[in-house]
Amino acid sequence: MPLARTAELLAAAVSARRGLPAFNVITLEHAEAIASGAERAATPAVLQISQNAVAFHGGRLLPLARACTEIAAAARVPLALHLDHVEDVELLRAAPAAGFSSAMFDASALPHAENVKATAEAAAWAHRHGLHLEAELGRVGGKDGEPPLSPHAPGARTDPREAAGYVADTGVDALAVAVGSSHAMTTRTAALDHDLIRRLADAVPVPLVLHGSSGVPDDQLSTGIAAGLVKINIGTALNTAFTPAVRRYLAGDDRVTDPRKYLAPARTAMAETVARLAGVVTRGRCCPRTA
Repeated sequence: MPLARTAELLAAAVSARRGLPAFNVITLEHAEAIASGAERAATPAVLQISQNAVAFHGGRLLPLARACTEIAAAARVPLALHLDHVEDVELLRAAPAAGFSSAMFDASALPHAENVKATAEAAAWAHRHGLHLEAELGRVGGKDGEPPLSPHAPGARTDPREAAGYVADTGVDALAVAVGSSHAMTTRTAALDHDLIRRLADAVPVPLVLHGSSGVPDDQLSTGIAAGLVKINIGTALNTAFTPAVRRYLAGDDRVTDPRKYLAPARTAMAETVARLAGVVTRGRCCPRTA
């Protein structure tokens, strides 16, 4: 089916009071596994390409974006294309022509006033070019190899009053919040602050996004969605399914040279993880709100 639009998938999720799973794409196998797993779960999903993934592919956005577009077109469920954690304004400006309907502009490392100014400018540009724009307030640690941030560190949690002002001042369409998760967690031990999520959902008039969801147990995800989270970003969990499957195959056959031999079971393992987590996310019930 045609490439879906992130804003429409988010609006449908909010209306149905469920979550929307969003999965990170690094390679073609990731995109294929996400589509397969979403079909198995019979749920819409978002294919996310980060600025880091673009850098991995030599700074070229179009090859992976076009592959994702073709995979989405062949899928039996709606799939949207999202450009994630963009800090480079020129990369953001390349998104509409590459088929993206949404992007996450990440100015979270800047001082608050600079974050607001940069994000407001990005949102104004995005809206003129038909892009739904997500931003982040608070500190979701663990990105780019940094250590996980203590949930008690200053600025580690998103303040509801500050979040309401930030959304009003920037005009963003979705807000990633820091509520206890961390990027790149390989163990599912994060504990979400569900009371904070409820207060943020009451204070902020746009869908809330959880980054670092791979480290969050299923019951915590479901409860977080019931409290008000909508878009659930998942990346590391795909890699922790994929890489061990490659290792197992290579350990059993040290003479193999054809990468298809070990990429196929790894892709299958990743698709199974996508299907399971997509089911968890879409069974969650979020609070009744407007997108």
